[in-house]
Parts: sequence; structure tokens; C-alpha cells
Amino acid sequence: MSLDLPPVAPSVTAALVQGLTPRLRKRLDAGITKLADRPCVRDGDTVRIAVDDDTHLELHAPGGSVTSADAIRCGCLLAPDCLHRAAAASAAPIAEAEAEVDSGSETDAGPEADSRSETKTGPKPGPKAGSETGPETGPDAQPEPEPEPVPGSSSGSDTGAGSPPRSAPVPAAESETVTPGQRTAALAMYAATAAVLEAGTDGAGAVLQAELLRAAHTARIGGLPRVAASAVSVVTQLRAARSADPAYRLTDLTAALRDVLMTAHRLPDATGAELADLRGTARQPYVPDGSLRLYGLFSEPVLTATGYAGAVTWTADADGRLCTVSDVAPGGSGRAVGAAGRAVRVGDTALTHRELSRAGLAVSGATVSPTGRLGAGAGVRAVRAAGAAWSEAPLDRLWRVPVAEQVSRALTGTGGDGLLFLDVTLTGTVREAAGDCLLADCDGLTLRLAAAHDHPALPYRDNLRLLATAPGIRLRVVARLDPSPVPRALLVAAEHPGDARSHVDLGLDRLQHADLPAPATDSTGPAAGSSPVLLDEAPLHVLRRRVHQAASAGRRVLAFPGDSAADSRRLSRNGFACAGDLLDELHAAAADRSRDVFGRLVPADLGRFARAWLAAAHYTEEVDRSLCAAAWGAS
Repeated sequence: MSLDLPPVAPSVTAALVQGLTPRLRKRLDAGITKLADRPCVRDGDTVRIAVDDDTHLELHAPGGSVTSADAIRCGCLLAPDCLHRAAAASAAPIAEAEAEVDSGSETDAGPEADSRSETKTGPKPGPKAGSETGPETGPDAQPEPEPEPVPGSSSGSDTGAGSPPRSAPVPAAESETVTPGQRTAALAMYAATAAVLEAGTDGAGAVLQAELLRAAHTARIGGLPRVAASAVSVVTQLRAARSADPAYRLTDLTAALRDVLMTAHRLPDATGAELADLRGTARQPYVPDGSLRLYGLFSEPVLTATGYAGAVTWTADADGRLCTVSDVAPGGSGRAVGAAGRAVRVGDTALTHRELSRAGLAVSGATVSPTGRLGAGAGVRAVRAAGAAWSEAPLDRLWRVPVAEQVSRALTGTGGDGLLFLDVTLTGTVREAAGDCLLADCDGLTLRLAAAHDHPALPYRDNLRLLATAPGIRLRVVARLDPSPVPRALLVAAEHPGDARSHVDLGLDRLQHADLPAPATDSTGPAAGSSPVLLDEAPLHVLRRRVHQAASAGRRVLAFPGDSAADSRRLSRNGFACAGDLLDELHAAAADRSRDVFGRLVPADLGRFARAWLAAAHYTEEVDRSLCAAAWGAS
């Protein structure tokens, strides 16, 4: 999409699309495509689009986003019920809801997911992007400040990565059982998501997206911010897929769809603590934490598919507790690269993110969120202090924790956003579907270190290629766990190859050949570029591929005549009898089309197909987590 449009609230988009006649709804996707080619001019808070020589469309965003349908005006004869207003709203980014407010006066502006998504400089272990109301990073998802998504991401991402709405906080005194309104909202969300799953990315146009946004708005005002955030993440991923956005990842869409369906499925019958978790929280509270002495660890860029960018700096206190300082706002890759040079927003310190990652911070009157974000309220004071090298106390204690224990903590989501602190020896490279990744030895365990983000403006891949030319060097690294059947992690920072007292933020700094030590002439390790023998992996990809195909192409791709018995038998032979049954049910649900008394096909049972797909998606996720734990030797 070439238009530079302000973000539009989900409820506005849903209302404008619903107001169209059936004939105009059929033309909405074509209208969006035509609108993208029209001249667009921004004048302060107003964006003006020339629909034709005599007609102009205006979007008014006095607060940075369009929050009411009246703020989109068109001069054509069919206005206000014209196609142009709905097309503009559907083409614009999805607006974040009210920003989270610290216990002081600071407001953190930023995206979703991440879930776990995300999208997110990398995928978030444990629940995927969009699965939590407050994922910190994500996939393509990368770490993401409040308001939170939903990996990447992972990426982001981004990571993420949609963001949970903030304008309707959940009432302080919640019932122990779901309310009738919340049950209705959950059922509507399930139905809207099932329709998107049935259609796939190609069929889920602006109309189905608007229905999902309407369900998200209903869920938000009903006190269900978690599922509302995940639904917005699904719409964001659908738009990225349909516009051929290079940041789009099918795994992120699958994770977001799975989280929406799972949450909406469980909500009507949940009670107590489970219900509170499924509802999520509209705001994360900042609580006083006294005085803190923090040591900079590293900084990483944030670049999400939802249009947010910036940087997050990780710090640790003397006890090894991790805290983050973030600066994320609407923007692109330029902001992600430049944010590291901006001053951190804590107290009156003039430290930039890049400087803080190598220095320290003394904070008084500190406020910290449950996810470890430092507040920046009026009562917070902060001054620069001495930092510490990774090999010095107190930071070295992070690397002394056994790797298996770190992986267990990452898989259970008990803190650290999936970060792993590892001592590795580089041994070569191995080719994967997404490109080459580093091979490294970690206490006898062969692991793969991949780039945390693929965007060409970020130097992750260039730095990994350079490190691959120096096998045999031993480094301390910080990576984010990437659950898979083989030990794999996303590399975010590394000890400087030529200076053990310094480190390199691999998403912000660029290594040079002069930074690498001279190659050892007696090295016996594998040469860079070697491809070791790959381990035999469980054939779970047979089921996972069908899950991804359905998310991408819809129900019909699995309804074609064919015999899934061979794949089911293969899964059963390898100890995955349950996976074989799930595969059979998925194909049967996709092909289930009955006829009425006149022999006409009746509409497909979307509920059955959604349940079969959700069971298969949930099963593959849990098996992946178990295989990941086994590969790392974690409990």
C-alpha cells in the first residue's frame, strides 16, 4: 500500500464496511487497490486523497489517528455511504487504542504482540504472537513496548507480533465466571475467525477483515482485551499477506489464528484464574520498586509488521533481574535504526539506548511493570552510572545458569522473554529454508544461531555472515529461544570478537573484518560453510504443513479428493498416532459438504472445520515445545 494514511480505529473500519450495500461490498477490495494509486497529500493532521479530478477524500486525525467515522469525508455523490470511505479505512493501518499510562505521567507509545508475536524481532517462546495481552517481543517477531500486541517477531515482530486495545479497561471487580456479554463476544469472535480460516488469505478480503475487527471491538468493550488484541493481529497479518509485504510470515498468521480460536473457544466455560488469564488486562500496572542499580546488557531494534519501530534496551540488576527501557512509535526501518541514538525516557538522564547498553543507571523512585518495563513517571529520577562487562559481576551470573534451566524458563514463559545467555564456539554454517545460519557448540550441544530479523536495513544477517567466516572463535552471546525439534536460537547480541570487555548489538552495530581475530592455522573444526549431517526429525511436518496450508489457502485446499491414509500411517509408525487421527479429521471436516432435500450443497460446517484445525494446530505447537525441551535437555 503506497498511501501514507493515518491509523484508523477498528470500530470505524467495521462501521464503514457494514454501512455498504451488498453490491458495494463486492467491489471493496478492488476499490482499495484503485485508491492506492491515487495522489495523496498530508497537511498537518489531515490527509487528502484525489479520488478523481473533481472528488477528494479527507481523513482527519487530530490525535494522530482516526477515531470516528465522521472524520473520514468524501465529496462524491454517494457519500456518506460511498465505497471510498470504507476503502480508505480498510487501506489504513489499524490504530492502537489508548496508550498505557505509568504510575507517573509517562505514556508508553508503541505496538502489539505479539504474541509471544508478534512479530517482534523474533518469535517468542511459549505462547505465540498475539497469545498474551502483553508480549514483550516478538517473532518476527521482537520485543515490543506498551501498548502491546502481538511476535514477530517476530518478528515483527513484529514480534511480533495487533495491539490490545486500551480505551476500555476491564472493571476492577470482575466476576469469577464469564458474563453473558463476554460469552456472546467470544462466540462472535470464534465465528468471525472461523470464516477467515475457511476463506484463507486470498479469500479474506476487506469485508471479512471488517467483521473480525467488529468482533475485536465488541470484545474490547466487553472486557476481553487479550482476544481483541489477537484478532487485530490476525487482520494485520492478512493485510500483509494480501499486499505481498516481505515482512509477512505464514507462521505468524497461523499462531495468531490459533490464539484467537483457542481463547474464544475456552472463554465461555472458563472460571477463576483461567478466566482472568483468558480475559487479559487492558493495562499493566506500574508498581513502586524503590531504588535500582542497573547494568546495561544490550539493545535491539524493534520493527513490526504493524507499522511500529524503535529500540529496546535490556538491563539487569545485581540479582540478575532483567528490566527494559523502550522507545517505540509509529515508523519504519529508519526509525528502528535511528532509535538507538535517542535518549532513554527514564528520569533526566541523557544516555542514549546504545550508550545505556554499555553503561549503567542508578534509578530512584523507580516504577516497574510486571513484565519488567521501567516506568518514566514524574517521580522517577535516574543518573548515569558505571557499567559492567559481560564477564564481570554482576552480569556474569546470567551466563552461569545452566542452559537446560534457561530453556525450561523460556518455554514456560516465566521471565526474560525467552532470552538465553550462552557461551558458544562457532563451528560453521548450515543451510536452512530461510538461508544459512551459524552452527555453534555449547557445552557439547550443537545448536543453530539464526538472524533475529530479516529486514535488509538491520545488520543481523550481514553480521552473521561475517561471524561465519571465523570458525573456532569462542564468544558469549545473547539469543532468543526459537522452539524447534533441534536446538535453535535467534542471535541478538554477542561479545566483541576482538575485545572481551565489549559487546556488539547485532541488530544495530556492524562488524568489520578487522574486528575478527586472525584465523588459527591449526584449527581442526569444520570449515565455514560446511553442512553437517542433519538429524532425523519426527515427521510432524506432515500435519504442520496441512495446518499452514489451511491458514493460507482456506478450507477448500484440504477438501480436494485425495487419500491422507499414507500420511496418517507414517505418523502412526513414528509414534504419532494422535497426529494421524487429527490429520484424518482435518481432511474429513474440510470435505464435509452435505446436501439438502433438493440435492443442493448446504453451507460448509465451519464450526467443525475450525475445531479440527485448532486441535491440529494446538497439537503441533505442544509437540514442538516438547521436542524443543528434549533437544536442549530441559525438563
